Amino acid sequence: MRFDVLSLILGWTLIALTVPLVICGFITWWLDDLEMALYAFVVPALISPTLGVLMLSVWTRTDTSERLRDREAFAAVALVWPIAVFIGSLPYWLGGVFVGPFTPDASMAEIARGAINSWFESMSGFTTTGATVISHEMSPNCIAGITTDCINAQPRGLLIWRSLTQWFGGMGIIMLGMMLLSRVIGGGMALARAELTGPSLSKLRPKLKQTAFALWGLYLFLTFFEFLLLYFTGAMDLFDSVNHALTTMPTGGFSTHDASIGFYDSFLVESIILIFMFLAGVNFTLLWFIRDGDFKRAFGDEEFRNYVVYLTVAILAVFVALLASGTSAGRALRDSMFQVVSIGTSTGYSSTNYMDASWPLVTHLIIFVLMVVGASAGSTGGGLKLLRVTLAFKVAMRELVRIAQPRKVDRIRMNGEVVERQQISLIVGMLIVWVGLFGISSILLAIFMPGDSFESITTLVASSLGNTGPALGDYGPNNTWAGMNSGALLITSVLMWFGRLELLTAVILLHPRTWKREKRVQSDRAAIALFRRLMEDKEEKKKPD
Repeated sequence: MRFDVLSLILGWTLIALTVPLVICGFITWWLDDLEMALYAFVVPALISPTLGVLMLSVWTRTDTSERLRDREAFAAVALVWPIAVFIGSLPYWLGGVFVGPFTPDASMAEIARGAINSWFESMSGFTTTGATVISHEMSPNCIAGITTDCINAQPRGLLIWRSLTQWFGGMGIIMLGMMLLSRVIGGGMALARAELTGPSLSKLRPKLKQTAFALWGLYLFLTFFEFLLLYFTGAMDLFDSVNHALTTMPTGGFSTHDASIGFYDSFLVESIILIFMFLAGVNFTLLWFIRDGDFKRAFGDEEFRNYVVYLTVAILAVFVALLASGTSAGRALRDSMFQVVSIGTSTGYSSTNYMDASWPLVTHLIIFVLMVVGASAGSTGGGLKLLRVTLAFKVAMRELVRIAQPRKVDRIRMNGEVVERQQISLIVGMLIVWVGLFGISSILLAIFMPGDSFESITTLVASSLGNTGPALGDYGPNNTWAGMNSGALLITSVLMWFGRLELLTAVILLHPRTWKREKRVQSDRAAIALFRRLMEDKEEKKKPD
């Protein structure tokens, strides 16, 4: 492991993170007050660049930017997230969203729990999971029986920071780094492979930096366009429109209200958000093709067609189940469309309480499947991704055909192209890791939460790994995750991290070989020593007997 390369990438990431911290500090000063801005953002805005400069000045070499390999790229991508999460958690803790060092009359135990809550909220933000622990029990800003909307009672600037963490996490911190810092860091393709584990990386421009600019430009345009549409509905004010635009495109799902999108009870708002959730679940390469007018290439994509069919079938199934339970046709269609797209793209917004008695058991099973599968590869959505599930299904079908026709040669194809054996092995390996991690995590979480139901435990794990947000059981759309103990919050936060990195990148950190120090190459010294011996032998031969 070349630790100087890690220091270079992490150092520049910490320096880059200072920019949104400073911007949010000024926003908090403007929307709240100067004291809140100083409490919440001065310390993290000082710690982040200081650590970054320290890493760059002490632990890097003059040739570090030329030494990046895939091993360092994968390790750096995995480590960027917890470092960013730590810095991102400080505004919540210091700004009083949760009990912190500036909370009056707080005990050490309450301050420690506040730190864990802040870490969880930050991890949920950067990984675009959308689960929250902001509640009357955990936030000093909310008073039981008096504060009706706990999330909305938080400082405005800190809610903007909360939404921004999802917006940056959606397209990926490393993708942002490739766009801004590629000349300094170098090795952009290695970083991109690490950030986008599994799906193929399509270069929309000749250089990867230009591709990153193109993707971020599209991401920014869609976010701004959604903001305008939401604002001009009249149902949302400027503040809510900005926040929901920032958390829809990354399929994050953080809302400014406890009731999420259900707070507005507006068909127009739900329709706009539904469209942008659907777009966020599409491979961004295809969105770029649509932008360029290449509709045939976009709509001819096999994964996209599967994506449309998959969501349509799920919507119809939930719609029929709601009709059978006595829900009116209009309400059933509206709720089924919004909730299926929301969960299927791992956004996690809610327009209604799907744990209500009017939602039968079969709808919960469908929601669970949506949590696990997720959206398209190359999108901001979470889950296993349809590309992997489709290829795994094709592999299974091929093996079944081989039983009946053992001599038949059948290659796995996607969009008419043969999928390499290495890619198939990677996908199968990830699925095995996912199943194993799901089982182990469910058992571990059950140990920490002995009083919870099987439904709650398993869907908490699926929601965390799929970066979905709301789960089932006691942690559905109308409940926060604040009822979980500290150990359970830490476990699920790690699962969110693993899910955002699509497992394999994070799992690489656990392999001992990743951290094995690189042995110094002795070839130059050996050559010099050999040259000296040859010269000495030559001199010896010249000496007279």
